[in-house]
Amino acid sequence: MTAGVRTVCVIGTGLIGGSLALALKKAGFCQRIVGAGRTEATLKKAVELGVVDGYETDFALAAKDADIVVVAVPLSAMKNVFEQIAPALSSTAIVTDAGSAKQSVIKDAELAFGKNFNRFVAGHPISGTEKSGVTAAFTELYENRKVILTPTESVDVEAVRLVADMWRAAGADVETMDAAHHDMVLAGTSHLPHVLAFGLVDCLNSLEDVDEIFRFAAGGFRDFTRIASSDPVMWRDICLSNRDDILVMMKKYEDELKTICSALESKDGDALIDIFSRAKKARDQFNNQ
Repeated sequence: MTAGVRTVCVIGTGLIGGSLALALKKAGFCQRIVGAGRTEATLKKAVELGVVDGYETDFALAAKDADIVVVAVPLSAMKNVFEQIAPALSSTAIVTDAGSAKQSVIKDAELAFGKNFNRFVAGHPISGTEKSGVTAAFTELYENRKVILTPTESVDVEAVRLVADMWRAAGADVETMDAAHHDMVLAGTSHLPHVLAFGLVDCLNSLEDVDEIFRFAAGGFRDFTRIASSDPVMWRDICLSNRDDILVMMKKYEDELKTICSALESKDGDALIDIFSRAKKARDQFNNQ
């Protein structure tokens, strides 16, 4: 058990929160993990599966005695959760989150906890699957995966250290980054690919011979569109929370598509070779890291 950490409260016991709870239990990071959420049946299932040790549907009660509170709910629900737990937090409690857009969450935290609260450590685990819910949680989700923390300058350094220790106990590689830079980077590497996958599947689904198109879909289509099975509510929230950066990346991609369209229209095979070769080289370098 990590010194000083007796109880961790996980609000939102789905894939992200549930997997963290399982990993922390395996690592012996704390004595007790309390789950919280709005649906009691889901929380009972979390206890049955050994994900958490107990639960509360009242967020304030769940957070009351916690040393660390992890908020793993959709981005649109963050502010409401923060507001509910704020009056119940102990004087030493640390709050962190697992949201995919950081600037919006930091704003929500400042509104709920006040700008003088220096124990909110914004964080984002760069991991997940297209599945959701407590039954999708598994212990190894964060092993050798990146977790980015984006604390503001006023955040207590010990709080940052403890949250980093928590994620490392779950097997993650922890890095820190400015929140604005995080949102720009993730807009390109995570948010845009999800938008493209959703858009492609929706586009093909509108065609008259859609059944035949999907019946003959090859591995490339399945690989590219796997993430279109992700939770639509979660991705709606991400898109709206990080709208500006996603729009910038979508415009860049739109320009790239126009270049490819132009090469096809003019039957410019050399231009296509150049584009495809640059992309292959970049992808191969990334794959070998």
